[in-house]
Amino acid sequence: MIRVRFTARVSLAIRRVLLAGAWMVEFGAWSAQPYEAAPEMIGGYLRNARTPIVIFNPQRDRMLIQTVERYPAIAGLATPSLSLAGLRFNPFNNGPVQVNHCRSLQLKRLDSERTIDIPLSKAIPISVPEWSPDGDQYAFMRSRGRDVVLCIGDGESGRFRHLLEVKLNGALGKPVQWLPDGRNLLCRILAEGAVKPANPSRVPLGPVVEDTAQPELQIARAGSFLQSERDEKLLEYFATSQLAIVNSETHQVTPIGKPRIFSRVQASPDGQYILVSYVRAPYPRDLPVSGFPKRVEIWDRDGNFVYHLADIPARRNVPVGGVLAAKRMYNWRPTSPAELIWADEPLDGGHPAILVPHRDRIMRLEAPFTGQPEEMVRVEDRLESLWWGEDPHVALLREYDAERGQFRTYLFNPDEFGATPEILWARRRGDRYTDPGKPVMRRLPNGQSVMRVYYNSIYLAGEGASPEGVQPFLDLFNLTTREVEPIFESAPDVYERVIDLLEPDAASIVTRKETATSPPNFYVRRYPEDETEPLTDFLDEYPAMRKVHRQMFSFEREDGVKMSFVLHLPPEYDASNPERERLPTVLWVHPRTYAAEEFAGQVRESLRRFPIYKGAAHRFLALHGYAVLDSTTIPVIGDPEIANDTFQEQVVSGARAAIEKAVELGFADPERIGVGGHSYGAFVAVNLMAHTDLFKAAVARSGAYNRTLTPFGFQHERRSLWEAPELYTKLSPLMFAHQIQEPVLLIHGGADDNPATAPIQSQWMYQAIRGNGGTARLVTLPHESHRYEAVQSVEHVTWEMIKWFDRHLKPVTERPSLISTPTLDMPEIFIP
Repeated sequence: MIRVRFTARVSLAIRRVLLAGAWMVEFGAWSAQPYEAAPEMIGGYLRNARTPIVIFNPQRDRMLIQTVERYPAIAGLATPSLSLAGLRFNPFNNGPVQVNHCRSLQLKRLDSERTIDIPLSKAIPISVPEWSPDGDQYAFMRSRGRDVVLCIGDGESGRFRHLLEVKLNGALGKPVQWLPDGRNLLCRILAEGAVKPANPSRVPLGPVVEDTAQPELQIARAGSFLQSERDEKLLEYFATSQLAIVNSETHQVTPIGKPRIFSRVQASPDGQYILVSYVRAPYPRDLPVSGFPKRVEIWDRDGNFVYHLADIPARRNVPVGGVLAAKRMYNWRPTSPAELIWADEPLDGGHPAILVPHRDRIMRLEAPFTGQPEEMVRVEDRLESLWWGEDPHVALLREYDAERGQFRTYLFNPDEFGATPEILWARRRGDRYTDPGKPVMRRLPNGQSVMRVYYNSIYLAGEGASPEGVQPFLDLFNLTTREVEPIFESAPDVYERVIDLLEPDAASIVTRKETATSPPNFYVRRYPEDETEPLTDFLDEYPAMRKVHRQMFSFEREDGVKMSFVLHLPPEYDASNPERERLPTVLWVHPRTYAAEEFAGQVRESLRRFPIYKGAAHRFLALHGYAVLDSTTIPVIGDPEIANDTFQEQVVSGARAAIEKAVELGFADPERIGVGGHSYGAFVAVNLMAHTDLFKAAVARSGAYNRTLTPFGFQHERRSLWEAPELYTKLSPLMFAHQIQEPVLLIHGGADDNPATAPIQSQWMYQAIRGNGGTARLVTLPHESHRYEAVQSVEHVTWEMIKWFDRHLKPVTERPSLISTPTLDMPEIFIP
C-alpha cells in the first residue's frame, strides 16, 4: 500500500534549528576527504574527449573539426576568479574562467577525402573557431595565463598564427567578430591606461545604508552583485573595453571610439556603421550587469557618434509575463546596407494585463539616420521572433499570446508599409505535434543570416514529433498556396536531421545522423539519386555503455493524464525472462508545467538517438544494477496563475503512477525505490520524501528547499510570498523536515550563483533533517556553480550517488566496491 502524508505543522525541532543560529557557525560533525573516482568505465568516459564539434564555412565547401576535453580539471576552476554583477571571469587575463581545451583541430574539404591535421603543441584552451564571411579564414581566441589573444587561421592549409599584439577582453562574452569584408575583425581589446583600484582599508568609513528612496544604492543580499564603491570601480576596470578593427593580413590594430562597458557590438551589413550598446552609471547593486541601464547608439566605422536610439532603464518592476517598457530587439536588417530595425516601446507599457488592440510595433530607420523612424508593422500580441528572407520582400514574425499560451507566425512584406500580416500558423505552447518547423537559414556574403527563399517558398526543418516518435524532416513551404512539399524525413530506425542545403533546390543537403549504438556523423545526401556520402567517421569509444537497455512506456496517472518514462535497465538484465528478479529502481524527476492536459503526454524523447551521458548522469546507475526511470513526464497542469495550488498533489500523483507502472512491468522492487533530481528536480525529490512513503532514499542536487528565500516568485509561480504565504510554506520541504524518515543525500556547488539555489538552501535542509533526527549527508563541491564542470567533481558526484543508493537500496551482498583516487583538491562532506 502506498501512503501519502501531509501536514501543515512546522515542528518545534526545526524552529530550534533555524532560530538558534549556532548552526551557521558549526555545521555539525564534518570531515574532508579526497575526491573519489567513478568506476573505471564511467571515469574513463568522463575523462575522454567529447564528440567532435563540426564548424562549416558559409560556402559549405570546407569544415573544421574540433575535438575538446569533455570536462576540465578542477585546477582550472580553482584558479582565482572574480564575480561582479553576475559576471564571473579570470582577473589575470580578463577572459572566461573556463575555456574548452582543444585536443585536436582538423580541416577538411567537402569535395575531398583528405583531412588536414592542424598542428597543436598540446591541448590548448580556445574558443570555437568562427569562419570569415568569404570562408577563406577562421578566427578564435586563445586563453593564456596573463592574456587572451586573437588567432587567425588559413582556410586552405588550416595553419593558424597568434596575433600576440591583440589583447582581447573576454570578460563580457565573445570579443571577436568578422566584418563583412572578410579581411577585418571588430574586436574588444583591453583599454590602455586603466588603473586597477587599490585594495580597500579594513577600517570602515561608516555603516552600510540602504534606502528605498534611493534604489540605486540597494545592496544585494546574495549572489555576485555589486556590494561597494570599490566593486563598481573593479567592474569598470575589468569590463571596460576599447573597440578596435584588426586587419587579419597586416595585423594593423585601429582603435575606434571611446572605451566603454559594451554589452553588445554589431557591424552593419555594409560594414560602415556599428550598433553599440553600453552600460551607463549609476550601477545598480541589486541587479546583474544584464539588467543595468544601457545606452544604444550607432557609430560610424571611425567610432564617431551618428545616432542615439535609446536609453534603456534598469530592468526593474517588469511584470510577470511582460517586458521592460523600452525599445528592444534592435538589430540590422540583413538584406539592406545599413537599416536599423527594432521593437518600439511596448504599446501596453510592457504589461500583459492591459488590453490594447496591439502590443508591439516594429520600427525602421535607414542610413544616414537623419530622418524620422518609420513604423513597419504592428502586432496584436508580444513580438517574440523575426526572420528575414534572402528575398528582401519576405519576412516572418512570431508573436506570443501569454494569456492563451499561443504562438502565431505571420508573413509580411517589410517594404509594404501598413500592410496587414498574413497568418501562417498558430500553435499552443507545449504542443510539439503541430510544430511546422523552423526556417532554414543561410549566410549572405556580408555575413548576415537570412531565410532561404526558393521561388516564393521557404524550407522548414523540424523534429517531427508524433505519438510514434520523433522523425526530423525538411519541407518546402509555398508562401502563396500554403502547400507543403516533403523533401526529407528521417528513417524510422535512425535519428537524422538536416544541417544545411548545399544547393538552393535542396538537390544536395548535409545531414547529421545517429542511432542508439552509433555516434553522430555528418553526411551529404544527393537527390534525385538519393546517394549518401559520409563526411566524418567518428567512432564509439565506449560501446559497452550502449548495452544499457532502453525502452519508453506510456501510462496514466489517477486523474487520466497521460505520462511516460524512458526505462534504462542494466546490460546483463534479461528483461524477457518471466522469472527475472526485481531491481532497485531510481526515479529521476523534473516536472514540466502545461496549460493544457492534451500536451502533457506528448512524446518528447527519441530512443533512436546516440545516448550521451552529460555530467554526473543518473543514467550511469543502470550500469550498476539499477533500473532508472528517466525523462519521466510528471506534469503540473493548470492556469499559470494558480497551477502551483495543486503542485504537490500533482507531483505526488505522477510519482505514484510512475512507480506503479514500473512495479506492474515486473522489473521494479517496490521496497527498493529511490528518487533523485537536480535543481527544480531536487526541490521535487525532497518534497516527495517529506510527503510520501514511496521512496527509501533520495539524492537531491543543487535544489531550493525554502521557498521563503525566493519570495518574489519561483519557476512558474507569479504570486509573491505575501500574496500566497500558505503556498510558499506548503511547497517548502524545509518546513516538513520532521516528516522525512528516509535518508537524503544533498549535493551542492559551493559557488552556486543561481539566486534561487544558493548553497545555504542545502545547508539549511541538511540541518533541518539532522535536527529532527533524520539521516542525511551534505556534499559541498568547492568552486562549482549550479552545474558541475570539473571532471573531479563530476566523478565524485557519480561515486556519491552510486554509494548512497547501494547503501540504502541494495542488500550488503550486492554492494560493489568503488575505486577512490585521492587528490589535493577536496570537497567538504558533512556527515550526520
